[in-house]
Amino acid sequence: MPPSPSAAPTIEAPGRSVRYAARLAATLATALGLAGCAGGSGPAGPMAGAYLGGPVRLACVPFARALSGVRLRGDAATWWDAADGRYARSHAPAAGSVLVFRATSRLPEGHLAVVTEVLGPRTVLVADANWVPHRVTQDQPVIDVSPANDWSLVRVYWPPAGEMGITDYPTLGFIRPDRPPAPGTLDARAPAALRIALDGGGTP
Repeated sequence: MPPSPSAAPTIEAPGRSVRYAARLAATLATALGLAGCAGGSGPAGPMAGAYLGGPVRLACVPFARALSGVRLRGDAATWWDAADGRYARSHAPAAGSVLVFRATSRLPEGHLAVVTEVLGPRTVLVADANWVPHRVTQDQPVIDVSPANDWSLVRVYWPPAGEMGITDYPTLGFIRPDRPPAPGTLDARAPAALRIALDGGGTP
């Protein structure tokens, strides 16, 4: 069940244009069922869900490792337990942290996405590989739809349709790197992270 209207995402995007922030806010409100529609939404604007480069055969794990600096291996869903005692874990997002998706029938190995910007208590932008098959995506909105606002359940923007997805995905939380990135640097680091991930073979 989507959150009540009082739980609408707060859009705080100092590094974004006012027009982009407003369009993204409208998109997320619609996706959460806060604008009289419980289904999809309109496009969030030209910056949302932009592809980095062309098609590549790359799993989410090596890209997340290269971009975040979290040096874990194995299937995405195993990272949460693997991080215990090695990295700080949290149920609140921070730039540079890795959001770990649980393994489900839709995501048999889970998924990893690196938070590039926190727009509000229920809204982040991420960069990830292979959410869209064979693509690396930047500025991809993810919204928290958990009743407790603990990021245990999220919806993810689907770039091919230009809309927020309507599927709820369970997540485990955020793994924080040892060295948080300087503000606003992750998008600029993404091309280098992509090259590093590909040079390593593109596998977990």
